[in-house]
Amino acid sequence: MTNAVIVDAVRLASGKGKMGGALSGTHPVELLATVLRSIVERNNLDPAQVDDVIGGCVAQVGEQSLNISRTALLSAGFPDSVPATTIDRQCGSSQQAAHFAAQGIIAGAYDIVIACGVESMSRIPMGTATLGKDTHGPGIHARYPAGLVNQGISAELIAAKWKLDRDTLDAYSAQSHQRAAAAIAAGAFDNEIVPIDVANAAGETAAHLVDETVRAATTAEGLSGLKPSFRTDEYAARFPEAGWNITPGNSSPLTDGASAVLIMSEEAANKLGLTPRARFHSFSVAGDDPVFMLTAPIPATHKVLARAGLSIDDIDAYEVNEAFAPVPLAWAHEFNADPAKLNPRGGAIALGHALGSSGTRLLTTLVNQLEATGGRYGLQTMCEGAGMANATIIERI
Repeated sequence: MTNAVIVDAVRLASGKGKMGGALSGTHPVELLATVLRSIVERNNLDPAQVDDVIGGCVAQVGEQSLNISRTALLSAGFPDSVPATTIDRQCGSSQQAAHFAAQGIIAGAYDIVIACGVESMSRIPMGTATLGKDTHGPGIHARYPAGLVNQGISAELIAAKWKLDRDTLDAYSAQSHQRAAAAIAAGAFDNEIVPIDVANAAGETAAHLVDETVRAATTAEGLSGLKPSFRTDEYAARFPEAGWNITPGNSSPLTDGASAVLIMSEEAANKLGLTPRARFHSFSVAGDDPVFMLTAPIPATHKVLARAGLSIDDIDAYEVNEAFAPVPLAWAHEFNADPAKLNPRGGAIALGHALGSSGTRLLTTLVNQLEATGGRYGLQTMCEGAGMANATIIERI
């Protein structure tokens, strides 16, 4: 069987997903073009050799519409001959892009692919794509007469089911910021972050290299004063079990970002004189209750571990996307996972969740964590809208 290997992985430092954020003045095409250009330049790769670019983006409207992956590669200077596609599996879009890329290589359909993702939540605000629209249709309304809910309510339901109280959620969230801040201070992200020139408040151009969403001074005590985000009288009546503990402090912030992973067959990497850093070991995708919505990382992880013939104790690092604090905490409870291995460089609560970019962002951080610690296996999983999840196991080479 052909091995699909990761040769390199890069990302932008996060920007706050609001006007005035570090990346908010940059068109999303240019965010993605920057990481695409960087990854071929870092590896002295002729972009004409890339068989396909597979990108993830959730809000494919406005500046992110009309196949942004293709637009971005043209902006990055790739030749006209390189094709691209943009996919949407909600928050797992670029993780799915990496799956498709690696699976295409394993099947022999590709030799070299770039999996990537982008989201500008400042320029394309959350909800823009669905504003005033019924995205469900009569079949869904009939199947779920009480109605589906937003992800914040799902996070409340998960917290209630797994008995995760406010103190636990806030302590975990503060730890995410502290771990990310420690990683920044130690230079742990230096090998994965590529520069992008942005204008600062004074109108001066400077390279953006540090995650803007990380707050090093965050404490659980400080987070405890924040008000719940999702309680309404309607939801309180419908879900009396909810504790109403989800706040901006234990949720991922709106974020701008882009990331990319260079994936090849092992033969292609050797032919080009490039050193593979990790190989794709196993994949899974799963669905779960769309009301609880954010629990699918649990069945996806069971599935990928079974396919890999591994146990959770065999895994040296876990990247479980921190859309909301209850998601990784419930996951860890189900697997009795070592908390020291869970998002050891901080997660999306600190580093941000630029929806379409997050899958390859997590993969980028995971590769570097394994290299830094000498770990062998890494597992990545993330919850996705409508109750889905991808899970990936990679093996450091």
